Amino acid sequence: MSEPAGIASRDGQPARHVSVAYLVMVAVALVIGAGIFKSPADVAANTGSFFWLMAAWIGGGLISLIGALCYAELATAFPSAGGDYHFLKTAYGRGTAFLFAWTRFAVINTGALALLGFVLGVYANNVVNLGPSGPAIYAFGAVALMTLWNLKGMYAAEKVDYALTGLEVVGVAVIVAAGLLLVVTAAPPATIDPAIAAPPPDFFQAMVFVLVAFGGWSEIATMSAEVKDGRRGMLKALVAAILVITALYVGVNWALWRGLGIEGLAASGAPAAELMAHAFGPYASLILAIAVALATLTSINSTIVVGSRTTYAAAHDWPQLAAIARWDKARGIPLRALLAQSLVALSLIIWGSITRNGFEALVNFTAPVFWGFMFLSGFALIVLRIRLPDAPRPVRVPLYPVLPLLFCAASAAMVWSSIGFVAYLWSDPENRIGAYYNLAAVVAGCVGAAVLVFTSRRRPQ
Repeated sequence: MSEPAGIASRDGQPARHVSVAYLVMVAVALVIGAGIFKSPADVAANTGSFFWLMAAWIGGGLISLIGALCYAELATAFPSAGGDYHFLKTAYGRGTAFLFAWTRFAVINTGALALLGFVLGVYANNVVNLGPSGPAIYAFGAVALMTLWNLKGMYAAEKVDYALTGLEVVGVAVIVAAGLLLVVTAAPPATIDPAIAAPPPDFFQAMVFVLVAFGGWSEIATMSAEVKDGRRGMLKALVAAILVITALYVGVNWALWRGLGIEGLAASGAPAAELMAHAFGPYASLILAIAVALATLTSINSTIVVGSRTTYAAAHDWPQLAAIARWDKARGIPLRALLAQSLVALSLIIWGSITRNGFEALVNFTAPVFWGFMFLSGFALIVLRIRLPDAPRPVRVPLYPVLPLLFCAASAAMVWSSIGFVAYLWSDPENRIGAYYNLAAVVAGCVGAAVLVFTSRRRPQ
C-alpha cells in the first residue's frame, strides 16, 4: 500500500488527517455499547419517578460535558497520541504516566475488549447456539476479526467504521421508535408515574450507573495529534459527541418509561427486550439481537483504535520499549501496539472461558483505577495552568477553576463508590482471583516504571 499524501509525518509519527466527524463517530461508538440496554433499569430503580429518571440522565450529560471542556483544553494545549498519558506525564511525571498506560494495556482496555466480546457472544449464542463454549468462541472471533479489520489501516477502514456506527445509532434509535409507536397507536402508559417529590435518597447511586454508561468519551483525546483542526477540532468533537450521546440516552429512557412505566422499568431484567416485544411482537428478539451486536461490535472497534495509541505513546517514550513504538505510516496506525493490545485481550478471553466469574471480577475491580486516573487527568488541568501558564491554549475551560473542580469532584465520588463495589465483590471468594490479577498488574506496573526510570539512557522524545 502506498503512503497517502499528506497523511504521515516524516518521522513516522501521527500527522493531522482525522476529521471532526470521525472523532465524533469514534466517541459515540466507544460510549454507546450494550450497557444502554441494561443500565436504565438500575437508574430507574434508584430514582422512582420519570422526573428524576430524566434528571439523572441529563445530569450525567452535563457532568460529561464539563469533563469534555476540560479535555478539550488539555488536548489542544498538549496534543499527543497518548491522550491522558501525555497529560499525566506533563503534570505528574513519567512514572505516573507509565502506570496509567500499563494498567490500560494490562487490564482496563484489554479487559473491556474481552468483556465486550463476551457480551456479543452471549447474544450471538442465543441466535446460533455453539454450546457452553459458544460465548467465548464468539468473543474470540469478534476481537480477532476487528483486529484484522484495523490492520487494514485507518484510511481503508474509515468508511466502514462510519457505516458500523451509523447502524449502531439506528439500532439504538429503534428503541426510541418503539416508544413513539406506542404513542402513535395510543397505547396506554404501563403505570401512572408517582408525583414529583424531593430527590430520592438513592439518587447518588443512580448517578453512578449513569456516569458508568457515559464512560469512554475521554479516550478520543488519544487522537488529538491527528485531528485536522488542531485549534478547535477536539472541542467541536467532544462537545458534539456528548450532545449526541445525551440525546440518544434521554430518548431511550423516555421510550422505556413510556412502554414499561417507572416500576416496570425498575423491575425489568431486560427492559429493551420487553419494550421491543411490546411494540414489535415476534420480531423483537431478532431486532434486539442485531442492535446489541452492532453496538458491541462498534465499541470493540473503537476501543482497539484508541487503546493502541496510548500503548504506542508510552512505548515511544522509553528506549526499552522501542520494539512496539512504531507508527505505520502507510496505514496510519500504531501497528505493533495494536497487535500487542489485541493479544492480551484474546488471552483474557481464553482465561474468561475457563473462569468466567474471575474474569468479570477482574474487569469490575478496575473501576477505582479507571476513575482515579480520570480524577488525576481533570486535576492535571489545574496543575498545568499553574506550572505552565504561558503554554498556548486555543481552548480554555470557562468558569475556571469551578468547572474543573466539579469534574474532579464527580470523578472522586465515582472512585469512592467503586471502592464500595469492590469491597462487596471481595466478599465472594470466587471473585478474588480477579482482584489478585489487578493487584499483580498494578504492582508490576509500579516495578516496571521504577526499572524503566532507573535504566533509561535517554530523555523522552
